[in-house]
Amino acid sequence: MKKMIIGILGSGKGTNCQAIIDAIEAGKLNAKVGCVISDVEDAYILTRARNHNIPAEYISGAPFKTKLDGEAEQKYIATLQRYNVEVVALAGFMRMIKRNMLNAFPSRIINIHPSLLPAFPGIESWKQALQYGAKITGCTVHFVDEGMDTGPIILQEAVPILDNDTPETLHARIQQVEHKLYPQALQLLAEGRLRIEGRRVFIIDS
Repeated sequence: MKKMIIGILGSGKGTNCQAIIDAIEAGKLNAKVGCVISDVEDAYILTRARNHNIPAEYISGAPFKTKLDGEAEQKYIATLQRYNVEVVALAGFMRMIKRNMLNAFPSRIINIHPSLLPAFPGIESWKQALQYGAKITGCTVHFVDEGMDTGPIILQEAVPILDNDTPETLHARIQQVEHKLYPQALQLLAEGRLRIEGRRVFIIDS
């Protein structure tokens, strides 16, 4: 069975990138990572890629701070296409994806978010949940659209919020679930088992 080629975009430590690489190496994800790109020159996600002999590139997102647009967006698209990427996985990529990128990879850009969407979109969702007094949070793997964390949901898993949780302990437990859920969602995509109807994503029986 042909391996799906994933391009990973990230801005930080890249723990979800590592989880994807580990799942591939363990035979749980029928894919290969074509390249890893970061908008932060010294982001550790690039080191993780190089440690596994995966092409790793820094491409600045300037002049924009919070979105991937204009000339930078074109460079990202061209680089992903050069590595024959079929699916783009966002792994802590701190920029909004715009229309040209979405059109280049239609229904093929996926993100993981550390809350049970639509609750607590945006940054540091675990802190938002804790401050709000929620009893349950979790993580969501979803297709990306032009909104902030608004695309159709593929998989979700709940994580209870404990009375003695700090932002750090809660985030660590959410990340443990993320590292399991993200490769699972990508494997469903690799198997052609996801069907989008409006806002709903249906998982087709294998």
